[in-house]
Amino acid sequence: MAAHGDLRRLLAPERVAVVGGEAAAEAVRQCRRIGFGGEIWPVHPRRTEIAGLDCHPDVASLPGVPDAAFVAVPGQATVQVVAELAALGCGGAVCHASGFAEHGGAALQQSLVAAAGTMPLIGPNCIGTLNYLDGVALWPDQHGGLRVDSGVAVITQSGNIGQNLTMQRRSLPLAQLVTLGNAAVTGVADLVAAMLEDPRITAIGLHLEGIDDAPGLAEVALEALRRRVPVVVLKSGSSELGARANLSHTSSLAGPDVLCDALFRRCGMARVHEIGAFVETLKFLHVHGALAGTRFASASCSGGEAALVADLADERGLPLPEFPEVVGRRLRRVLGDRVAVANPLDYHTYVWGRPEELTECFTAFLGAGFDTHLLMLDFPREDRCSDASWSITADAYVEAHRRTGASACVVSWLPEGMPEAVGDRLLGEGIAPMQGVADCLDAIGAAARIGAAQGAVERILPVRTVFPVEPAGSDGVVHLLDEWSGKRALAEHGLPVPPGVVTGARDAAAAASGLGFPVVVKALGIAHKSDVGGVRVGLTDEHQVREAVAGMGGVADRFLVERMVGGAVAELIVGVRRDPRFGLALTLGAGGVLVELVGDAVTLLLPASPSDVRDALRGLRIWPLLAGFRGPGADVDAVVDAVGAIADYASAGDDLVELDVNPLLALPEGTAAVDVLIRRRRGGKT
Repeated sequence: MAAHGDLRRLLAPERVAVVGGEAAAEAVRQCRRIGFGGEIWPVHPRRTEIAGLDCHPDVASLPGVPDAAFVAVPGQATVQVVAELAALGCGGAVCHASGFAEHGGAALQQSLVAAAGTMPLIGPNCIGTLNYLDGVALWPDQHGGLRVDSGVAVITQSGNIGQNLTMQRRSLPLAQLVTLGNAAVTGVADLVAAMLEDPRITAIGLHLEGIDDAPGLAEVALEALRRRVPVVVLKSGSSELGARANLSHTSSLAGPDVLCDALFRRCGMARVHEIGAFVETLKFLHVHGALAGTRFASASCSGGEAALVADLADERGLPLPEFPEVVGRRLRRVLGDRVAVANPLDYHTYVWGRPEELTECFTAFLGAGFDTHLLMLDFPREDRCSDASWSITADAYVEAHRRTGASACVVSWLPEGMPEAVGDRLLGEGIAPMQGVADCLDAIGAAARIGAAQGAVERILPVRTVFPVEPAGSDGVVHLLDEWSGKRALAEHGLPVPPGVVTGARDAAAAASGLGFPVVVKALGIAHKSDVGGVRVGLTDEHQVREAVAGMGGVADRFLVERMVGGAVAELIVGVRRDPRFGLALTLGAGGVLVELVGDAVTLLLPASPSDVRDALRGLRIWPLLAGFRGPGADVDAVVDAVGAIADYASAGDDLVELDVNPLLALPEGTAAVDVLIRRRRGGKT
């Protein structure tokens, strides 16, 4: 990663060079518009002035060393200018030009990387950067932001999405915006690390199209947890079409989405799935930070609204606990006998327009002591209606918040139901102006997940540096271990496997008799034995074994005869795959023959602790069976130990390609690995 102190020069410069023509002139105008107080030095070989400032013919003619440069010249010229800036000791460059790796110019991009050397560089193929804290706009176009004293930072791989975010009318205080483009030199992890050094940044939002440095991102995400700076992620590419669109738009590679999810969960980054939720979650976190839990209260003057809140909360698993008795008595005292006091609260309109009663009602409501409290309030249209009585309600809530200091939100059902001026006022009072109830509830869930991760940060294992897909000494050939060899290898790491014997056809019946019936007979050396008739189960005598082996004569000449294990509570699949960007990924799920159809699985990045594995099991739909739903339940400790043994084996060398244990039988006592598939690269370290 780049030196973070150097990145602060680039992100908050005092002296700026702008290189180019009209795009550079616009950057000068945008800097002036938001009050940049430092020096600006235009560079152009033929112009004498740009935006009213004297021009310098080249970088060598600058009167000093710039902290940051906005470079808006064609591709090959960009490489030359960047080399000159790096030689001068510039703090960093923002490269606006396209035509690099995103559009077949990989060699040109490599030249740009070499030219930058150790100098930080944002882009190429990016629109620029905005710093509303210090008034810096290395940005060649309009933007909608204003100066702020504190707020959220956003890093995005899309210039258009970045520009759209500056135009939001949702009272989100945007402190800093960086559009990455191709991220040829300076990446997400570098920028997050630099932003964590600025105490004015309250939360960080990442819009990602891909992840090319999983260990680096994990490292800064854990540091963000330690510093109590929440991180929210909006990642595209979860669908096949979305992933293809990412690859056509940027040179950043989109990693498999399930692995990205595993990284986000592990490191306490809250993922959202659309722009509105991204903005609302960042806004909530700016005001309230992470939450200790998800218990919330809702108040509205409509029973229909209260019912919808309850439904939305139930869908998300968010609790609406009963009010404490002292709060209930206080609410009944102010609202009267005709109002049923419950959470969500329909306080009716008996106190509508009465400031004293409303303030008393809301003071009692905010005294419930929950993790956060929501007032549902949509304002009428400003162009056709009067908002006088709605303002009385908002004023009463503000006063109640001043009295209690409780975590509070005002929530509009429709985004347009919260006028920007009202949102700004609430924000100034420390009340989150939330636009959209579903997005607000999702923000509560995200804030609680981040809060839980902050509390457990010292127990979160770091993401291991990724091993190469081709290990040293490998000839590149992938080979399949036969099932018996795979089971023996896993058993050495502590995985329980059924008693078995490898035999030829002639001795199979005797081997089965020695093991004890019933048995299973399998053809060795075949990955998917069921597809070719290579497995027979439930054989109860020597005659059946001889018939089974004879029927597999055209499939294999070596067989595995195993004692059949019964009494399973559930069948699980445990798989490990190696990914070039994420390393080893462990998948747990409902197993057996219906594994693809059921689709009940969760993925963890290795290494994973026993508590990580246990939490993953609890997240499966099959968990109630393991826990004892209408039955004895499984030996969950043994399942966790078995998964740990599989993970230990996978992590012991650098030549594993993939591993599947399916099914792993979860028994009332112990476990048994019934089928094993392992592929490794020849010649790698084992």
